[in-house]
Amino acid sequence: MTPALVVASVSHQFGGVKALDDVSLTVERGSFTALLGVNGAGKSTLFALITRLFDNVTGEIRVCGNDVRRESGPALAQLGIVFQSRALDADLTVAQNLAYHAALHGMAPEAARARTTEVLAQVDLADRRAARVATLSGGQVRRAEIARALMHGPRLLLLDEATVGLDVQSRREVVRLVRALAATEGVGVLWATHLFDEVEPSDPVVLLHMGRVLATGSAAEIAAGEGLAERFLGLTGGAGRDAA
Repeated sequence: MTPALVVASVSHQFGGVKALDDVSLTVERGSFTALLGVNGAGKSTLFALITRLFDNVTGEIRVCGNDVRRESGPALAQLGIVFQSRALDADLTVAQNLAYHAALHGMAPEAARARTTEVLAQVDLADRRAARVATLSGGQVRRAEIARALMHGPRLLLLDEATVGLDVQSRREVVRLVRALAATEGVGVLWATHLFDEVEPSDPVVLLHMGRVLATGSAAEIAAGEGLAERFLGLTGGAGRDAA
């Protein structure tokens, strides 16, 4: 089966500063892949290239087999994104936010209403359909953003530091929800985080530091018996000690 995401030999720089240096990774369909790195590692830059906010001029990025530069329409149609910063309109209801997103993807109103019911049930927000986003808790807002990202039926879901600012219980609920989507819906997930406790031993992991991939494999393989945080500190020379 074609992977949900393939990034091959991608570099990117801003002026004289290289943000990404020959980055390659693969996200299989149905997998929860952690992109692990401290702030400034290049995670957000990579997401911006995958989503076409920036143009990749080196290497290749494919979403479900579609090159994001040459086949951007089909590629982006298979992509759902939850950015670190909040993106919902706080003055609109949850359903109105989802309807707006559906319209951007060309969904007919009747189909959008049916899909809204479906995705809100998936994220356990069916009873908050008519609530204004401003009245939701932080965890509920994140789940509403995930619902919005799922509206058009993507096969790849990108989440950039999706649990930042949430309390412990809300963090667990969001991580559990996204893992369930990968397991039951076959959605490929690339989960960018600097929090080691969000990663399980069997998860595929890409360690990114200062724009370079330091290691790939399962968390258990990378940890090599010494703990993922300790292994990360060893590979980075102690960088990110606070996150560890």
